[in-house]
Amino acid sequence: MTRKSTKQTKTQFLFAFILFYVSLFGNCGFGAKGNAETKQIPLVPKSGQKMAVFAEGCFWCSEHIFESIPGVLDVVSGYAGGHTENPTYDSVNTETTGHAESVLVVYDPTKINYEELCRVFFLSHDPTTIDRQGPDVGSSYRSILFYQTEEEFQIAKRIKIEIESKKIWDAPIVTEIKPIAKFYQAEGYHQDFIKHNPNQSYVQAVSLPRYFEFQKRYEKYKRN
Repeated sequence: MTRKSTKQTKTQFLFAFILFYVSLFGNCGFGAKGNAETKQIPLVPKSGQKMAVFAEGCFWCSEHIFESIPGVLDVVSGYAGGHTENPTYDSVNTETTGHAESVLVVYDPTKINYEELCRVFFLSHDPTTIDRQGPDVGSSYRSILFYQTEEEFQIAKRIKIEIESKKIWDAPIVTEIKPIAKFYQAEGYHQDFIKHNPNQSYVQAVSLPRYFEFQKRYEKYKRN
């Protein structure tokens, strides 16, 4: 057996183990309890700040990743991209609202720009899987890069082409690029979930490994 095939076997085994583990203990959101209120957040940043919205699978994972980026001031887990007013976690999980689990990123444009946030987006999840991110399956886990202006739209397309040219992912990128209309803040118990629940089963099996993989991938990308 070659070194490459051995590595592939180990990767397949690890992924199978994660799927089995999560099947026992649930997916993103399983077992979480707390404040069940949601609300729409106006996409109007404070003076000196900007906002961006991304959907890339479980928002617990996304929130934790974007919060680690210098220049990011705040990250809010929520729902975007759908047609239903005032979505909730339960309604989004029915896969009938059109919404995806998303994060609203508030950032300081003097320290980081939308272009770099798009790179973080493409490097922090697998943008080649349709309606799936790791063990989470359904349209609510699809990959969406939201934009607010024509300039952001052009940046989003350019960074997508840049990432594709680097051959980071083995399959074509299927990320949607669409305008952001509304963003709904998720229930209170979803906010800063990993910070408050570091030992939760999904966090241990999926969220933290994904975060560490992103860190290595991002550092390698910046070096090259």
